[in-house]
Formats: sequence, structure tokens, C-alpha cells
Amino acid sequence: MENEEISHSEASNKEVTSTKEFTIKAIIIGILIGIVFGAANAYLGLKVGLTVSASIPAAVMAVAIFRLLFKGGSILETNIVQTIGSAGESVAAGCVFTIPALFLLGVEPSKIEIAILAICGGLLGVIMMIPLRKSLIVKEHEQLPYPEGTACAEVLKSAQMDTSKAKPLFAGIGIGALYQALMHEKLFSLWNKEPSIKIRGIQGAELNAEVTPELLGVGYIIGPKISAIQLAGGLMAWFVLIPLFTWFGQYCNVPVAPAATLLKDMDAYDIWANYIRYIGAGGVAFAGIFSLIKSLPVIISCFKSGINNISNSNQIAEERTEQDISTKSIIKILAVLALTIVIFLYFNLFKGSITTSLVTGLLVIVFSFFFVTVSSRIVGLLGSSANPISGMTIATLLLTCLIFIVTGLNALPNAKIAAITVGAFVCIASAISGDTSQDLKTGYLVKSTPRYQQIGEIIGVITSGLVMGIVMYMLKDGIINKEFHAPQANLMHIVVNGVLGGNMPWALVILGAFMSLCVELLGVNSLAFACGLYLPLSLSTSIMAGGFIRYLTDKNKEKPEYENMVERGTLYSSGLIAGASLLGVIMMIIAGFYPNFSGFIDSSKWVNKDLYAIIAFIVLVFTLIFVTRKKKD
Repeated sequence: MENEEISHSEASNKEVTSTKEFTIKAIIIGILIGIVFGAANAYLGLKVGLTVSASIPAAVMAVAIFRLLFKGGSILETNIVQTIGSAGESVAAGCVFTIPALFLLGVEPSKIEIAILAICGGLLGVIMMIPLRKSLIVKEHEQLPYPEGTACAEVLKSAQMDTSKAKPLFAGIGIGALYQALMHEKLFSLWNKEPSIKIRGIQGAELNAEVTPELLGVGYIIGPKISAIQLAGGLMAWFVLIPLFTWFGQYCNVPVAPAATLLKDMDAYDIWANYIRYIGAGGVAFAGIFSLIKSLPVIISCFKSGINNISNSNQIAEERTEQDISTKSIIKILAVLALTIVIFLYFNLFKGSITTSLVTGLLVIVFSFFFVTVSSRIVGLLGSSANPISGMTIATLLLTCLIFIVTGLNALPNAKIAAITVGAFVCIASAISGDTSQDLKTGYLVKSTPRYQQIGEIIGVITSGLVMGIVMYMLKDGIINKEFHAPQANLMHIVVNGVLGGNMPWALVILGAFMSLCVELLGVNSLAFACGLYLPLSLSTSIMAGGFIRYLTDKNKEKPEYENMVERGTLYSSGLIAGASLLGVIMMIIAGFYPNFSGFIDSSKWVNKDLYAIIAFIVLVFTLIFVTRKKKD
């Protein structure tokens, strides 16, 4: 499994070095990191509807582990680690955006069924992206920057010489876990998780914040602009719409649909749950689909490119740095995947109807290929954060529901489950294809073997997919009892219920869509605004704190140490997210085994836990500022 005396080549020169690449230790470390970041991102995605890229943290962790345990590792080994490790994050993103919608429908797919969904969807994304590599990564190297992939390559190169790069990441993991432990109600519960302040003079308005490390880290990573736009959406919901509903509710003596309770008997959270989330859902749906429409020229060109690359794909090239998994192998794997999906649909959804299973399986394959092609190109142009996966999934759900209605399949008792299942396959495929593209760009820049990376992606998908069912069941109770907001999954649930069930409050949905349209016409990111409209304000305020620190960092753009400041802040933020999220997952496991465990300290009589929460969060904020401002070791 090791490559000795490997030839490094580019168009203009050849050089021979002695190095290792696809080694057993790289594979094992990559698998472990993938499982860890997959679980952490599943927790984060359910909590706030966002996931973060694991490529750079995985690369830095790989360098540190190799130095600590093996006295060093080659750049190609660490690239394999981040390739395998980052796959877990993407599989988790696709799963948490869709599979919880099944729980919300009252369906409990088994752990094995979730694993099949995750693995088949992930493999579709990897395999369908491989024929696009030479066109997108090699031929359009100058036109498609793949920002995350390029940044990861730079980190890999510099980390080979500078071990101090790993310190902020591991410090963030430790501090994030410690903060979560001190705050968690099942451990020490020293302060409230969500302090709030009622605003005098504005009936129904209140300001609150979920003061957690993962939200602070997310805000720093996504930056001040997106954080501020999301906060604006939250302010619109909680300081404009909810007070309006409260004011009008004084004069309403009958319930206003879709709620069955009088408006004047509702508090702010009741109004949000019964009305605002539908407005937000309409906004998110419009913004997601509109982002897809804006990408139509790219979609059309990518689709043509995908067809041409598959038909013109050559066999394995002679040069190591040009080798892909062969076309014959791709076709065989796709055939096995298609058969597996049809069998899965037949035995789980359409027992007794092979025709329906074949038609639905065909929808999965066609939609997956289309959106994998789109996803691979968009992340190359704009980066993974601009990849409209939610919009693609919503479009898939709407088209699937429409096809079901036209063909009469909507009359089936499990039509809603089938639609969400199709969406889950496509969502996971789209998410992993974007990650695969970024990883292959990193590999191209560090002169890795594409075939080994592609095999690494397959390994990462399978191993993280196998544990995803376990992770989802650990978090299931939090999904059902609304402890987790799971915004995308709730949106999928609303769309399918509304279209196939005929109970969508269209007036509220259309209101949200027009709000997103107005924001888009102003030149503002409507998807970020709609997410703020849809999510509780407590999430957006804490995210804005991280975004503001990033704003302070960005004011140093002219200084030579700016890139180091951003890198340290990003790694520390990734550590905060990973540490806090992983402890959250661990506490879910402990709660499952010991439901009556109430923690180590009885702090129920403490009088001002809101104040303690604010102080603790301010201290956490200053640790992030200190890390970004700290002089390089």
C-alpha cells in the first residue's frame, strides 16, 4: 500500500522523490477523523442548519498525529487523511438535511437503512464526479479556483515545516469541550445556555442568545457579511413580525390558521412555531431555488461537459498524477448502486411493485447525476459555502412530488416517505461531490495520485456512512422533541406534507418568498436572510459575535501577518465547533444509558445564571480574539 520512488510530474517538468501516499496508517487515521467530524457535523447541522468543512482541520490533525506517533508523514499521506476525513463531514451534512424529516413523519428507518441511504448516496456523488475531474480540475485549473481545496493545499505544504499550526485547533477542541461541560445541564450547569432579555416598549419582543462555542466558531468561519445578513433575518422575525402578530392578536377572538389557539394566548415562541417558521420556509425555499436559477448557465454547460467527459473518458493514464479509477470500473459500480437502490426501494417502500421501484430509482440516478455535475462546478467557482444543496434538494422534492401526482403515485400511503427518500439520496450525492471536487483540487496542487484519492473518498463514505445510523439514533430524541431545530429537514417535511398532503399554509409561505425576493432585489444574499428568518434569533446573535471578531481580523488585511491571523482563527473556531459538538454527542449517549442522571452540581437555586452565561461567553469571545492576535510561534 506504499509508493516508493514516485514520479512527480506536471506539464513542464518531472522530478523524482521518495515518498509514501496510500498507507495503512493514513487510511486508519483518515477513517477515525472522518467518523469524529461526521458526528460533530451531524450535531451542528441539526442544531443550526450549518456544517463546516473538515478538510483543513483534518489536514492539520494528520500532520500533528504523524509527528507525534510516527515522527513525521509525507504531504501525500496527510492529503489522503484529509480526503478520507472530510468525506465524513459531507455525508453527515447530506444526512442531517433530509433523514430527520423521516423521523418528523413518524417513520423510524433502521440504522441499517440509514447506512444504506448514506453509503449509496455518497458513492453516487463520488463516482459521478470522477469523470469530471480532468475537465474541471485539470483543463480549467486557471478558471476554477476551488477556494477550499486551494487553501487546504497551502496548509498541507506549510504544515510540513511548521508544527505550531496544529496548536490552535487542539486548543479550540479542549476549550470548546470544557465550556460545553461547564454549561451542560447534565454535567455542571453553571450557567444558562440561552439567556434572554425582554424588550420594554415592544410587546412580544425579546433578545436572546444561545451562548455556545460552536455558534461562535461558525460565525467566525462564515464571516461578518453572512452573519450580519442572517442576523437581519432574525431581527425581522423577532422584532417586526412577531410583535405585529402579537399586536393584531389582541383584536382576534377566533384562531387564525394554521394554529388552533388564539393569538393573544400565544407567547413569542408559539407565534414563531405556528406562523413565522412557515414564512421562513417560504423564504428559504425561494432563495434556494432562486440560487439554482441564477446558476442555470453554469448548470447547462456543466451538464454538457459531464456527458462529454463520460463518453470521451480514457483508460488509466501512464503518469501517476493523471490516473483515475477506470471508466469500466465506474460503470460497474454505478450499475451495482442502481440495483441496490431499486432493491432498497422495493423492499422498504414499494413492496409488490417493481415498476414503481424502477421509476423511483431512475429519478434518483437522473437527479443525482444532474446535481452532482452542478455541485462540482459551483464549488469550483464560488466555494463550498455557496453550494445551493438545500435548493437542489427542494427542487428534487418538488419535481418528485409533481411526478408522483401526475403518475398517481401520490395516492400511495408512503408517497411522502418515498419523496423524502429520493431527496435524501440526491442531497447526500450533491454534498459529497462538492467535497470530492475540493479534495481532488488539493491533490492536483500537491501532486497526489487521483485514483488513490478517489478510493480514499469511497472508503470515507462507506466508513462514515456505516456509523451515521448510530449517530442519527443518538440524536433522534432531540429531533422529535424539537431540541434540535433541524431547519433543512423541517423544511423538507413542510414541502412534502404541503404538496402531497394539501395542507400547506400557502399565504404564509408566499409571504416569505416575497420577502426573500425583495432582499434579493436589493443585492443581498436572500438565503442567509431567509435562514435567519426561519431560525430562532438566539442562534443568529451568537453567530454574529463570531462574525464580528472576523470583521476585526479582516481590518488587518494590509498587514503581512493577516493570513496567519485568519488561519489561526479558523483552526481555533473549527476546534471550538468540534470540541463542543462532540461533547454534545457524548452527552446524548450518556443520557440514553442513564436518563435519570442530573449532573454533578445542583445549581437550580442559583439566582443569576443568565448573568453568568453572559460573562462566560464574553470570556470565550476573548479567547478567540487572543488566538487571532497572538504573534506567530
